[in-house]
Amino acid sequence: MPDEQTLREEIVARARDMDASGLNRGSSGNISARCGPAMLVTPSGVPPARLEPVMIAKMPLEGGYGAWDGPLKPSTEWRFHLDLLRARPDLNALVHTHAPFSTILAIARKPIPAVHYMMAAFGGPEIRCSGYACYGTAELSDEVVRAMEGRMGCLMANHGMIVGGGNLTRATWLAHELEALAHQYFHVLQIGGGHILSEAELAQTAKGFASYGVQDPKA
Repeated sequence: MPDEQTLREEIVARARDMDASGLNRGSSGNISARCGPAMLVTPSGVPPARLEPVMIAKMPLEGGYGAWDGPLKPSTEWRFHLDLLRARPDLNALVHTHAPFSTILAIARKPIPAVHYMMAAFGGPEIRCSGYACYGTAELSDEVVRAMEGRMGCLMANHGMIVGGGNLTRATWLAHELEALAHQYFHVLQIGGGHILSEAELAQTAKGFASYGVQDPKA
């Protein structure tokens, strides 16, 4: 696990990269990472161009629910970041964005079926869409945790998407892959639909996905 300062710097770099790539816009998304017994999370209302490592808020994962340290208050969406990291020890980083095509499908409340073999990276035959609740609420957190059960990502009804991974590299990669799946599915719907891969076909692909995709360089 990287040290705290390295994680802070990486969160800033990932936020800026997502903004530059169009995966997110301004201060609308947020990123978190597990840091020992705590969570680091982007602050509320700060666009990536102005974000600095010292601005990242730190919150305990156990005890003092909602408490935080830092010069700026944490993202208004800190609840689902904290609750997911508490519920899912396999996740060490989370990326939430309002990426265009993911958000379009989330507004339509359309889960994404297995239109492409990359679905195997998300742990099941579809990307679920959570139920709706107001941003920043415990109700929204409950919906997101439920939609993420057994999955590495989900759509959030009338909101956006969230993905998780074992590290920030993996989580950011999966965020781009989820938006690509959403882009593909949106256009497939425009031509009347497409062939959906079977669970058996997806399971065959999933065998190699533990190590598939972008990786951190070996130390």
